[in-house]
Amino acid sequence: MRNIHIFILLSILMFSFSIIGCGGTKQAIAVSEEEKMAFAKTEGDTISIVNEEVEYGIIIIEPGFDFWLQSVAKPEGYHSQSYLENRNQIYVSEWNMRVSQPLRYNPNLYEMHIDYSPHIDYGYEVNYKLYYYFIYFQRKYNQRLGPFVPRI
Repeated sequence: MRNIHIFILLSILMFSFSIIGCGGTKQAIAVSEEEKMAFAKTEGDTISIVNEEVEYGIIIIEPGFDFWLQSVAKPEGYHSQSYLENRNQIYVSEWNMRVSQPLRYNPNLYEMHIDYSPHIDYGYEVNYKLYYYFIYFQRKYNQRLGPFVPRI
């Protein structure tokens, strides 16, 4: 009888360890030489994204982002506006959550709240540049703002 209990206990332990061992691994992001050059820039790029129809605009001051956007990012038109909007909603939500928790997340990375409403049509250009800023940010600072690997 004791042998049966030991066998059952060992079986449960082995099963538990096999499940724990099957945990997902974080996928490494391959960074190209062009991206490394963009990430190494120290001079501030200023990107202004404005849609005058909805009187909305954002300014991104990030060294290397403009170079990266022009040389690495997919061209405008590659993704549909609805794709960009859906991803931006996820990224903005996570971003804003991190801004509100400066003791948990680096306040030097997450400085300002982003006001982005799914009920406003910001236009293609705003969504395109905001989306690719999030991709740039995640790749440069090794962050994950959603369930997706930040691919180009």
